[in-house]
Amino acid sequence: MNKRLAAEKRGHWGERRATFWLILHGWRILVKRAKVRQGEVDIIARRGRTVAFIEVKTRATQTELDLAIDRNRLKRVAAAANALSAQYAHPNDDIRIDVMLIAPRCWPRHLVNVWYDG
Repeated sequence: MNKRLAAEKRGHWGERRATFWLILHGWRILVKRAKVRQGEVDIIARRGRTVAFIEVKTRATQTELDLAIDRNRLKRVAAAANALSAQYAHPNDDIRIDVMLIAPRCWPRHLVNVWYDG
């Protein structure tokens, strides 16, 4: 299996694991892999009045996860979330950008409200 296919397979596995974790923690999954011209959001989920646009990063080790997300990637997710928010959020909802970090044999790490561009 080539590297690109292996990375895609690992990414899908991580997204399934993140989805399961979110559901166990009371989130309702609205959509996965939402794509717009501005970018892609891996998972859009709702819990109460909060809508989270979630970037999922899957790596082989926790150490690799520490380097998996950066400002440029979050900026693209935020732009996509902005384009998608009217479709998935209601007027009085709280909207946020979260990150889920997934590695084998480790608990998922859910980083909450990671984007602020002020």
